[in-house]
Amino acid sequence: MQQSAIEIYGRKLKRLVCDDGYSSKFFYQLIKYKTKNRIMQRELSSWYSPALGADMPIASYGHYGFAILLVPTAAADYLEYERFLMMDVLAPFIDSGKCRIFSVNSINNESWLNNEMAAEHKAIRHNQFNDYIFNEVVPFIRTNTSADTMIYTCGASFGALHAMNLFLKRPDIINGVISMSGLYDLTEYTKGFWDEQVYFNSPMHYVPNLEDSWYLDRIKASHHVHIYTGSGNYEDPDGSRHFSQVLWDKGIWHELDVWGPDIHHDWPTWRSMLPYILDTKF
Repeated sequence: MQQSAIEIYGRKLKRLVCDDGYSSKFFYQLIKYKTKNRIMQRELSSWYSPALGADMPIASYGHYGFAILLVPTAAADYLEYERFLMMDVLAPFIDSGKCRIFSVNSINNESWLNNEMAAEHKAIRHNQFNDYIFNEVVPFIRTNTSADTMIYTCGASFGALHAMNLFLKRPDIINGVISMSGLYDLTEYTKGFWDEQVYFNSPMHYVPNLEDSWYLDRIKASHHVHIYTGSGNYEDPDGSRHFSQVLWDKGIWHELDVWGPDIHHDWPTWRSMLPYILDTKF
């Protein structure tokens, strides 16, 4: 990927030219994001995605450390985690250079959460999102960090399924996953539709049949497969337990942590879980 740059307001506006000659506009804005007494580096970027056929923005927070790639909860956008104050509770880890956060847009409202689309088209859009992450977002993170930066996907609710699925599909470029309050059976969202593409995006279905050592060896090599859930309102701890057993049956090490009945399916839970995981597990 070739790059050229011009200076705008002291920052670089880059035009990326992909290896296939496809040119995409790219905007780069540096903002100081204040979290209490701290000033956090916050960057907003965007480019036209060949995979999705749309402009796709991405936010990053911090300046150094391993990369956490956040996937929104449902049909939300790339600033959802910021709006719900996740960056405030992650500020100690971001400002210290332990990790750098990247947050992308969801396309669930163009796939499984869109009641106006044919189910077959929803599955196609889901796969296009996967391609966008693998072929565009991961290289973007590498370009803006280093070739050796570890990348971990992370999501809550529907984002937990996406985060897990992305890691399991490409353990060669994604190094682990943090999934909070998730269900790992895609049919929970497909309203009865089933085809090959649902199968290949539903970890609960394809992992039991996974025999290819190329995938299994790389998945097993990760020291960061974290599955967290509460037991309170709208949580489904049994869903996490069942998927945990699927992983153990394949010899895949992971952490399952089920919190108590006072832990509900909501942002206060995830604002507690993610700092705890980053503090004690990384």
